[in-house]
Amino acid sequence: MEDFKEDLTAALETLRNGGLILYPTDTVWGIGCDATDEEAVARVYAVKKREDHKSLIVLVAEERDILQYTAAADPGVFTYLEKAQKPTTVIYSGALGLASNLISKDGSVGIRICKEPFCRALIKRLRKPLVSTSANISGEPTATFFDEISDAVKQKMDYIVTYRQQDKTPAQPSSVIRWEDGKISVIRP
Repeated sequence: MEDFKEDLTAALETLRNGGLILYPTDTVWGIGCDATDEEAVARVYAVKKREDHKSLIVLVAEERDILQYTAAADPGVFTYLEKAQKPTTVIYSGALGLASNLISKDGSVGIRICKEPFCRALIKRLRKPLVSTSANISGEPTATFFDEISDAVKQKMDYIVTYRQQDKTPAQPSSVIRWEDGKISVIRP
């Protein structure tokens, strides 16, 4: 944690004040905010130039967080996630307690349990889930590394995490599945 202690403190202050951060996740670099703050979520959509009916992903630190922010998660999904080979975002029905502009018209939300150390520490300290969306303008290529993120995105951030900016470990977006009644529908492999 010593590697990112200063980033953690600054990012927490930014998030608690309704700000946006640019931060490393367990997949690609993300634009993030407090997932319970409607105004901050609206700013993420504006930065991305993304229509607000297109969902954003929510990151949590623990299984119990999913139980807190969804109406009736099937415990079988946790067994599936333990065996998943790569980070997996699950579309859950019955979203609860999140910003209303983050929830799909059908009441669902995409949530991923994040295993990246900085993200986990940030979520645990914030005690709220984080929005996570790729750090690019909608329709443009996803930035795999920090130095590929456009200045147009960087200039709109209230805080940019320095931790892992030099990391060149190959990364890709998460798998996305819908889990309903114990059945899996793969949306993005």
